[in-house]
Amino acid sequence: MLEILKAVLFGIVEGITEWLPISSTGHMILLNEFVALDVSPEFWEVFLVVVQLGAILAVVILFWDKIFPFDLKKEPHIKKDIFSLWFKIVVACVPAAVVGILFDDIFNELFYNYTCVSIALILFGVLFIVVENRNQKSSPKITELSQLTYKQAAIIGIWQLIAGIFPGTSRSGATIIGSLLMGVSRTIAAEFTFFLAIPVMFGVSLLKLIKFGLAFSVAEWTILAVGMVVAFVVSVIVIRFFMGYIRKHDFKIFGWYRIVLGILVLSYFMIFA
Repeated sequence: MLEILKAVLFGIVEGITEWLPISSTGHMILLNEFVALDVSPEFWEVFLVVVQLGAILAVVILFWDKIFPFDLKKEPHIKKDIFSLWFKIVVACVPAAVVGILFDDIFNELFYNYTCVSIALILFGVLFIVVENRNQKSSPKITELSQLTYKQAAIIGIWQLIAGIFPGTSRSGATIIGSLLMGVSRTIAAEFTFFLAIPVMFGVSLLKLIKFGLAFSVAEWTILAVGMVVAFVVSVIVIRFFMGYIRKHDFKIFGWYRIVLGILVLSYFMIFA
């Protein structure tokens, strides 16, 4: 029962931090220091990734009309604009997919530590503030998903790749910053980031399951199921809040939060590690 309660807590943290640009990895590392799951190291690595599928399902449900390319009403037809959007998503996912498949273990070994996570939290926090200050006197050039070009999608994909290499960067944080630098509105930047997460998270989860297999205990699978369900419910709430918030506010508060969290994580591990 204690492990189930821990899984609930991890699901809550995942559901919040996966969509806010504040790094789910940084929060999971910090939480695990205080509330470590009593599971095997192999299962923990799978849990960190696969629990995100619950969060992804929230995006699929909330944005179904914007991502499902078929109209099945009286006169069924293909929605060409949504098909075009998915091709752009694929283009944006290629850099992270290729590098992730080839070098995922190497990057984890090199950069999955509290120092790199803390530095990434702080640097991208500062970047959020700088970018938002720069954009204060300008209006966004891209206010519709259909206005995104394949070139811009590819550039956003490179930003996503940076997040894949350096834990603590935040996948959503990196892609949103890349989008803002190209004049994409906050709302469209967030939506495109959410849609990018669908193939990325499914792909990463599949790779982890292929690597470690399914030979875990019933208790461990129960923990994973609970974490995914909680992450889904919390994600629905957080995504709705986040989209409403950025229609009226900028991202600077998340930048300041990242800086404070990065300093706290770095200080904690330097003192107690």
